[in-house]
Amino acid sequence: MKLEIENLTKKFQDVAAVDGVSCTLTTGVYGLLGVNGAGKTTLMRMLCTLLKPTEGRILWDGKDIFELDGAYRRVLGYLPQDFGFYPDFTVRDYLRYISSIKGLRPVAARQRTALLLQQVGLEKAENKKMKKLSGGMKRRVGIAQAMLNDPRILILDEPTAGLDPNERIRFRNLISELAQDRLVLLSTHIVSDIEYIANEILLMKDGKICIAGTTEELTAGMPEQVWRVSVPRNEAASYTKRYKVSNIKTLHGEAQLRILSVERPADNAVLEEAVLEDVFLHYFGERAGGGEE
Repeated sequence: MKLEIENLTKKFQDVAAVDGVSCTLTTGVYGLLGVNGAGKTTLMRMLCTLLKPTEGRILWDGKDIFELDGAYRRVLGYLPQDFGFYPDFTVRDYLRYISSIKGLRPVAARQRTALLLQQVGLEKAENKKMKKLSGGMKRRVGIAQAMLNDPRILILDEPTAGLDPNERIRFRNLISELAQDRLVLLSTHIVSDIEYIANEILLMKDGKICIAGTTEELTAGMPEQVWRVSVPRNEAASYTKRYKVSNIKTLHGEAQLRILSVERPADNAVLEEAVLEDVFLHYFGERAGGGEE
């Protein structure tokens, strides 16, 4: 099972939303991490055959996905940022309706719907109308509809947008359960969504994959070091102007800063172990002085 992306480019007029992306994805969870506007959704829409690339190609087990057409879509499950639904449908009726669109026979649709409602924890809400669901419950229905055809490829675009912390944790656990023997690609701008569940993380910036690796590889390869510095509160602003500061904690008149810097930012600075959020700040944060990187 292999999804190969070769020199993939998508231009809208003269602007490249995706610019020469190449990578190979196999079984496991991949986190596509980047700020809004980085090109993540455009890339995912091409992987789902909703957009055709300007250049490059996408191969599924060696065959072009656009030539495979329906045969490829039968192995694909997709949760867009906003998925459409009829508000007066119950959860069960909505899933059975999507099952019919995906070509499932009625008996298989009933069995698959019952199984997925249990898996996403919505069996007690199957008779609720879609318009009555919370944001987190709607996202779980979205996962269920993407899984109806038991896909080998599961693509999730900003799946935790708008969820509270408990729902986000529930969602991550669900993705981990669903990832066995599948290729799961999850896009997000929220570091915690993928830090512990992704086998590999792809950092996307300005339409390009700027770096990829496991959490451990990305944090170990950080060009900048991470420092903890305690300063008087009135001096904190001067540090935020000169350095990338990922966190400021105020305590007893002092400010404790977490700073990214190649050199020691202060005499009392103490080295800290880098985490994925620091990597995100390094690639997507502001430069000293406030200019965009």
